Amino acid sequence: MKIRLINMGSVRDRSLKGLIDEYAAKIGHYWPFSITDLQDVKLPRGVRDPQQQKVLEGERFLSKIEPGDFVILFDERGRQYTSREFAAFIQRKAVELPRNLIFIVGGPYGFSQAMYDRADMLLSLSKMTFPHELVRLFVVEQLYRAGTISRDEPYHHD
Repeated sequence: MKIRLINMGSVRDRSLKGLIDEYAAKIGHYWPFSITDLQDVKLPRGVRDPQQQKVLEGERFLSKIEPGDFVILFDERGRQYTSREFAAFIQRKAVELPRNLIFIVGGPYGFSQAMYDRADMLLSLSKMTFPHELVRLFVVEQLYRAGTISRDEPYHHD
């Protein structure tokens, strides 16, 4: 199993990007891991249509997903895990999945219906709303933490 994080847009803050890259490198000690940042959708000047933007973003996301991939969307209505529960979930998927475990951080308006239809699971970090750039940091830190928990390393404290 390979774990992939696919994001809409890129991280502009260098210090935040540095932290994300640091955790991403550490995840590689536990599972094959990669991050893909898709180019932001740009609607014509003066057009603000959240639905159209979600559809166009969805098309970009779907082009990066293969049949058999297990797709998880970060969504406020999704399931919430403790760090230990998340680690156990990742360990189960590492045994069960023949392909990729894909985590997706959407754009500012969320996901299109096509994305919800393709998703295998919705996952929530919190009921609060966070900037998408911070969500990436939270995700890579929790994936790293899941790796350390699964190997009983001393990073995580109960």
